[in-house]
Amino acid sequence: QVQLVESGGELVQPGGSLRLSCAASGLSLDWQGIGFFRQAPGKEREGVSCIVIRDGSAYYADSVKGRFTISRDKSKNSVYLEMNSLKPEDTATYYCAAGSIRFCHTLNGLGFDYWGQGTQVTVSS
Repeated sequence: QVQLVESGGELVQPGGSLRLSCAASGLSLDWQGIGFFRQAPGKEREGVSCIVIRDGSAYYADSVKGRFTISRDKSKNSVYLEMNSLKPEDTATYYCAAGSIRFCHTLNGLGFDYWGQGTQVTVSS
C-alpha cells in the first residue's frame, strides 16, 4: 500500500520559517517526481515545488522562488520543503504527491498518482 505522509505544518509568524516533510512508503521513489501542492480555502490548488528524485532537479512556482527550497533524502524515502520568509498568503493546506518525472516541471498536479493527507500551514501574527 502506497502512503505519503506530510508533517511539519503549524502556526508561524510572518517572516518565519517552517520545514515540511513528506515520507513515502510502499513506493520506490527512484523514478518519481515528488511535488508539494497547496490549497487555501476558496482557492484552487496551486503547485508549489517539485523535485526529481533521481537527479535532484527542482522546480518552483514563481510565488515561492527564492524563499522555498525542496530537497530529498533517498535513504529515508523522504522529501523536504524548507520554507523561509513566510507570508500570510502562504497559508494553506500543503500536500505532497508522487508522480511521473515527466510532469514534475508542470506543477499542475496532473500525472501525480499518489497524494498525502495534507498538513496545515498558517502564517499569521
